[in-house]
Amino acid sequence: MENTTIENSASENSNSKIIDGKSIAARLVEDISQQAQSFRQKSAIQPGLAVCIVGDNPASRVYVRAKEKRAQQAGFHSLVLQKEAISQEELLAQIDALNDDPKIHGILVQLPLPQGLEERTVIERIAPHKDVDGFHTENSGKLMCGIEGAFVPCTPLGCLHLIRCQLHTMRDSLEGKNALVVGRSNIVGKPMAALLLAENATVTIAHSKTRNLPELCQSAELLIAAVGRANFIKGEWVKQGAIVIDVGINRAENGALLGDVEFDKAQKRAAAITPVPGGVGPMTIAMLLWNTLVAAHKAAGFKKPEIKII
Repeated sequence: MENTTIENSASENSNSKIIDGKSIAARLVEDISQQAQSFRQKSAIQPGLAVCIVGDNPASRVYVRAKEKRAQQAGFHSLVLQKEAISQEELLAQIDALNDDPKIHGILVQLPLPQGLEERTVIERIAPHKDVDGFHTENSGKLMCGIEGAFVPCTPLGCLHLIRCQLHTMRDSLEGKNALVVGRSNIVGKPMAALLLAENATVTIAHSKTRNLPELCQSAELLIAAVGRANFIKGEWVKQGAIVIDVGINRAENGALLGDVEFDKAQKRAAAITPVPGGVGPMTIAMLLWNTLVAAHKAAGFKKPEIKII
């Protein structure tokens, strides 16, 4: 879990019920940039992030460019290793070289990988102390067991930050709240539940096969939707006054991006809700930079930095 200091309240207008992830992420990246500059002055070390991308997936290319841009804005050393095609052995050798590179503190392999490459084998090859995506079993195991020092996957960590910002504006906390996570993936659902449990929320995990999903939603003070189906969570299912975090990014036939929650109807019932796009998405990259900053501090033997609610 991250140490937290309260700097000032989030600036989003609570009357609008919109949690502005884009602006919150921008402020967080600015704070990371300042902390990275201070770290460089003390240690003469520049935090380094390496991204490996294989294939020609357009969405992956866009996402990697966004990561590279943000890393450079934050004053990080950014390295992108891009291959149209690569063998499993060559990719593993590339990761080994990054594991041994003292200038690189964070490594991630952009998923999904092309057919023929084994994702789990590749992820496990990343040194756990450089696994800033938090996907290695050593990090995920520590998270599930509540052991300090684990890198947390960036999307659930970003969701937690948005939740903390919103609760701060409401002068409230997660302790004792009924939280429902809809989705059970290793990337979002399971780590999200573990983070909420560590905050003393009462957590239920549901999924697309859950029979009484509407009833569970209607009792949730905090609803995190991460099932990957457009408008899967109906607006009338949302409890009056709930906080809704929509992780889903689904493309409609007309090209529009849709979340997992029926936004217009849910907004009328929720106390606060993230939009799609502009909600959770920007936080994922911000938290990738945060994990890399933490990794650089650890490598230098420095005290772990503190993430701020701003």
